[in-house]
Amino acid sequence: MYELKDILTPEIDRVCGILDRNGEHKLSVLFRNCYPNTFETTTKRMEDGTTYIFTGDIPAMWLRDSTAQVHQILPLTADSNDAADVIEGLIRRQFQYVLYDPYANAFNETENGNGHVKDLPKQKPMIWERKYEVDSLCFVLWLCAEFHQYSGRTDYLTDGVYRRVLRTILDLWKTEQHHGEQSPYTFIRLNCRQSDTLSHEGKGTPVAYTGMTWSGFRPSDDACVYGYLIPSNLFAITVLRSSAKIAQDVLRDAELADEMSLLADEIENGVRQYGVVDHPKYGKMYVYETDGLGNYVLMDDSNVPSLISLPYFGYCDASDPVYQNTRRFILSEDNPYFYTGKVISGTGSPHTPQGYVWHIGLSLQGLTSIDPQERMQVLRMLEASDADTGYMHEGVCADDPSQYTRPWFAWSNSIFSEFVLQYAQQLEDRS
Repeated sequence: MYELKDILTPEIDRVCGILDRNGEHKLSVLFRNCYPNTFETTTKRMEDGTTYIFTGDIPAMWLRDSTAQVHQILPLTADSNDAADVIEGLIRRQFQYVLYDPYANAFNETENGNGHVKDLPKQKPMIWERKYEVDSLCFVLWLCAEFHQYSGRTDYLTDGVYRRVLRTILDLWKTEQHHGEQSPYTFIRLNCRQSDTLSHEGKGTPVAYTGMTWSGFRPSDDACVYGYLIPSNLFAITVLRSSAKIAQDVLRDAELADEMSLLADEIENGVRQYGVVDHPKYGKMYVYETDGLGNYVLMDDSNVPSLISLPYFGYCDASDPVYQNTRRFILSEDNPYFYTGKVISGTGSPHTPQGYVWHIGLSLQGLTSIDPQERMQVLRMLEASDADTGYMHEGVCADDPSQYTRPWFAWSNSIFSEFVLQYAQQLEDRS
């Protein structure tokens, strides 16, 4: 039986060879550590053929994180059946979780009752946490579509389970277009900080109908201030359209494809009407959250989906004017979570201390930049802020990278590796 890390060895050696030949020895060391980190430390192949991927220093599997932790591996599935088996196993486990409870964001390996057991209403024993986040379901559909594109496999799409998952997500998102009137979802956590629970008896702040779909929490697992989270709605549009194509081309279900396309159009119309403002300094740009009642938040958070990540997950081109205006705001001091320090500068999150820049945010900034000088600057900041651990972290003090949160955070290592892969390919193309 192969070791999971052995699947990745040829790619690690190839990329590190490119980096070493170009004098990028520190990046080579970081890549050799970070690229296989998920497979080496957080991945379990289960007896039922599924794959359980926990997030790192927390023993639970997030739908979002588990997808993000393997995204850099997906290109290998075109030629490696072993890599493809691991990813297909992950998708099948995600399907199980979505059908178990589509409102939950993080799950246990078994029905062991671990996690936030005091949350209300009482959650089922497979659930670690039941914070409803639109992006959790987006990441499941994104992985399905991306894996199909790379591997060409269709068995996981055609055995009937995928269709049930699509139906479940579609119905939930349509219900949450009318959150106040139709949603059964509430969430209350007692004796916690405000961002860990929902106000108004667990329903969240009031929203009006906009066509968008409601989210209780951000991808940071912090509560939304206003329930229409724009980056997550834009992600939903993207995955609805890619899923509609699969429904049409693979499932041969034109009715389901049309229903998903219609929902994508409704959400997009809502974003255009309520999620874009004409800023006096930056011009037309996306807001982070809104309620359809005239209130909105101008900010960005390093967790994905973020506003800066829109080209990364395929909603728009990086040169799109509204995106570029939004990006200029995000990477300025007008964004309350952009920090400038002695060592690094970038976006952080209200989820971590003030002045802490996220490595995920920096990697996303590099991956979505159309400026080669900016990409190189970001790469050097990442290289300089690993605190000599050889790995990426969550939040890092902008003045002193030896102060950081989460020493074992596999997603951060994975997306950094994706950025290094992009850079190595550019080096190879120039040689």
